[in-house]
Amino acid sequence: MDIIRLTGIRCYGYTGALPEEQVLGQWFEVDVVLWLDLTQPGHSDRLSDTLDYRAIIQMVQQLVATSKFALLERLATAIAESILANTPKSGAIQQVQVALTKLAAPIPGFNGNVTIELTRTPSKPAGNL
Repeated sequence: MDIIRLTGIRCYGYTGALPEEQVLGQWFEVDVVLWLDLTQPGHSDRLSDTLDYRAIIQMVQQLVATSKFALLERLATAIAESILANTPKSGAIQQVQVALTKLAAPIPGFNGNVTIELTRTPSKPAGNL
């Protein structure tokens, strides 16, 4: 299986457990890994034969900017589910991994980052076993 890796997507958003995080906001960084078959675009050299990763980047930026969740886990899940559900070639995506980093977590005495990383696969339609 092949991979498209999108790293360092920086976005300003309003997700956090503290009320001020949902009002003042903060910077986040998102990395996305997409597993899919890139054989056809590797031969054709046509954008129409592959996943346009510009749309994925815009989707991530929009979700981070407009969501107001308490937990990073919820935002990371929303990003993964949105990618799987809303990309034109979503059926071709075998798996998506999202790493969501809060760059300045408001934790006294802590100067590091907090990252939630999760991996999801497309859900099968109901009735298909």
